[in-house]
Amino acid sequence: MRSIGVQSDGLALPSEVAAALFALIADGELFLRTAETIGSIAIGFAAGGALGLLLGVWLGLSPRTARLASLSIELFRPIPPVAIIPLMMLIYGLGVRMEAAIIAVACFWPMLLLTRDAVLCVEPRLIEVARVLGLSRGRQITKIALPAAVPRIFTAIRLTLGIALIVAVTTEIAANPYGLGYAIISAGLSLRPEAMYAFLAWLAMLGWLLNAGLIALHRRLFGAAYGDAAA
Repeated sequence: MRSIGVQSDGLALPSEVAAALFALIADGELFLRTAETIGSIAIGFAAGGALGLLLGVWLGLSPRTARLASLSIELFRPIPPVAIIPLMMLIYGLGVRMEAAIIAVACFWPMLLLTRDAVLCVEPRLIEVARVLGLSRGRQITKIALPAAVPRIFTAIRLTLGIALIVAVTTEIAANPYGLGYAIISAGLSLRPEAMYAFLAWLAMLGWLLNAGLIALHRRLFGAAYGDAAA
């Protein structure tokens, strides 16, 4: 960019960024890269989030099991998801499976912990009544725990999806020639700052739209009080 006597390969005028954004939309690259990133997130979240949800419900209903598992959780939870990129590259190579596996690990821990806490917040007397009535563990989960914890679990899903987007883009920037992260780093390395900023602007809008959409859905399903708390 050259403006007011300033020259830099890392800057671009807003008009240049806007023009680059429209060009990326016109040639379809923006949507292709977005679809690649969202696809990896969908696969990783479906795997890691679902497993975290199931184990979180189990730990929330079984304090004894939660105490036994606490050491393992505290040992493995602090490992950053990006630290396992080399391992996943060895197992899966580059591509969707590697990225989805890292996202799954990143989604597993917050879903497990937030779901466990959501179930623990369920009124204990409801669980005791279910046990007195002789309901099986499966019916305790489906009839008592999950319906009461669903609003908080939905908040856990919203927060976990935000983490998944961050991890997906980080993985693509660090190691995977794929998706929005790769498009950002590729534009920067090829000295196209206007394209780099265009992708960054789109990524910001994508994150905002995802969060706003989930908050709106949360309010629609559970009411304004829950929606305001989630925001």
